[in-house]
Amino acid sequence: MPSSRSAKLIALEEAYGAHNYHPLDVVVRKAKGAWVWDVDGRKYLDCLAAYSAVNQGHCHPKIMKAMQAQLKNVTLTSRAFRNDQLPLLYKKLHDLTGFDMSLPMNSGAEAVETAVKAARKWGYKVKGIPDGQAEIICAADNFHGRTTTIVSFSTDAQYRDGFGPFTPGFRIVKYGDIDALRNSITPNTAAFLVEPIQGEAGIIVPPEGYLREAARLCKENNVLLIVDEIQSGLGRSGKLFAYQLEGITPDAVIIGKALGGGYYPISAVLARKDVLGVFHPGDHGSTFGGNPLAAATALAALDVLVKEKLIDKSRNLGDYFIKRLRAIKSPHVKEVRGKGLWIGFVLDTKARPYCEALMKEGILCKETHENVIRFAPPLVITKKEIDWAMTRIEKVVQRLDMQ
Repeated sequence: MPSSRSAKLIALEEAYGAHNYHPLDVVVRKAKGAWVWDVDGRKYLDCLAAYSAVNQGHCHPKIMKAMQAQLKNVTLTSRAFRNDQLPLLYKKLHDLTGFDMSLPMNSGAEAVETAVKAARKWGYKVKGIPDGQAEIICAADNFHGRTTTIVSFSTDAQYRDGFGPFTPGFRIVKYGDIDALRNSITPNTAAFLVEPIQGEAGIIVPPEGYLREAARLCKENNVLLIVDEIQSGLGRSGKLFAYQLEGITPDAVIIGKALGGGYYPISAVLARKDVLGVFHPGDHGSTFGGNPLAAATALAALDVLVKEKLIDKSRNLGDYFIKRLRAIKSPHVKEVRGKGLWIGFVLDTKARPYCEALMKEGILCKETHENVIRFAPPLVITKKEIDWAMTRIEKVVQRLDMQ
């Protein structure tokens, strides 16, 4: 049971906040690295990393220093004027990823909306699709955000319930099924928008070669391949981007979450010049998108990711964590899947009781799609901390096996 202090805060949240989440009853007060502390001083290992937003670890001192320095200068100019940090971020993103251009926004959903607008305009202005007839193909069980347009191409009934009428112009195909994609492409197809690994669906890794063949099909049919790397990108999968696991280069990539290092919301669409070049002044924008505080924070967040070799850590420790999890013997554990430090622990029963039990053992994680536990700690986690967690994970699984 929560302490009286926690209970009071939880009661305030329940009384005055919209009930659009069902969080675990832990009230976090501070955090550092891979650990968080609640209001009563109890320490927990964070195995969610704010859905990959804190890949660099909580409150990383180098990112904090960069953000504090920028706070003393200027935080917001709007895009009506230029600032001295955004050009540096543009160059950093180009040098790190190889994409010609980028367009910064704030949230991941805003970046997805930006990519949808770019794809449609590219379809009309570059490919020559008749006006109003452009289509974008998306995968079943996707999660790209929660705006009205984005839920229009979701296949999750709850995400759509009560939010229609929906935006037209989207086709849905089975994820991982290359024939379904091939058969859905028409002359009016502007883009295929896909997660290289589906996160909210339960860390679903597509069959080997799927993205490679999708890239070939898109090129063959003059269709943009747009990959959503908001959760899978920036080291989470053991590569800078998960699409690199198949050795491809998409036409555009959407990033967010860890781009702000857990300090500040910033997202971006990276693409070839002919894709983002369809935008002209007044076509699209954001008051906060590309602000100097966000840009300075993102520059430091990217530096930490590279200089501290967090991508290599994700790959090596992810392999180790998956191996340890697969060694657990339980009739309820059906599969352990994932790439890097992005792992789906699949059960044949509801995962929520496991997450609640793990919380009592000092591990914070969250269920997804009812029967999957997602283990996705900050990439700064150590092998020793994984071993510490495994002792408790094994204990919880064994205890619940007996109930």
